[in-house]
Amino acid sequence: MTDRTIGYIVGSISSTSINRRLAKALERLAPEGTTLVEIPIKDLPFYSQDFDADFPQVARDFKQAIDDVDGVIIVTPEYSRSIPGVLKNALDWSARPWGQGSFNGKPTAVIGTSGGPIGTAAAQQHLKAILSHYNAPTLGQPEAYIQSLPGVFTDTGEVTDDQMAEFLVGYLEAFGTLVDRYARVPVSA
Repeated sequence: MTDRTIGYIVGSISSTSINRRLAKALERLAPEGTTLVEIPIKDLPFYSQDFDADFPQVARDFKQAIDDVDGVIIVTPEYSRSIPGVLKNALDWSARPWGQGSFNGKPTAVIGTSGGPIGTAAAQQHLKAILSHYNAPTLGQPEAYIQSLPGVFTDTGEVTDDQMAEFLVGYLEAFGTLVDRYARVPVSA
């Protein structure tokens, strides 16, 4: 596969999110033929089973955005040794109504950054368990627990450290290989 569109979900809705800066860095570093587009989650209401018969438009648009891309990267912070509630809410929307899960068979990758040296390892472990339940083929290696040192990522997505940029390019290439492995094959009518 030469051209691919990768969606990314930022698990933080903070305007100063370091994970948003990381997502912007991935967008800038995407290999030729790969386009990264954000799948926003901030406008999703709290999920309730009451919506299953009639999803609000914002939730339908969210699910459609996942369907429209070749793969999804989830960029998550770590809140209290797990994923943020806003991200879990979005994942709940993606899994419903029953039998219509958006991540079923969708190549997915997990990455995150924090100020600490182990990055977002605990959050990523929980997130990968959820994605496994959703039947999402998830990138296993390389793992990406990024320590966000001051100035490594600018607000516009520039990476000021060459080793970090090289690692992120390799991460995107590895995910591209996974996406290509699961690419839908056109079938003639």
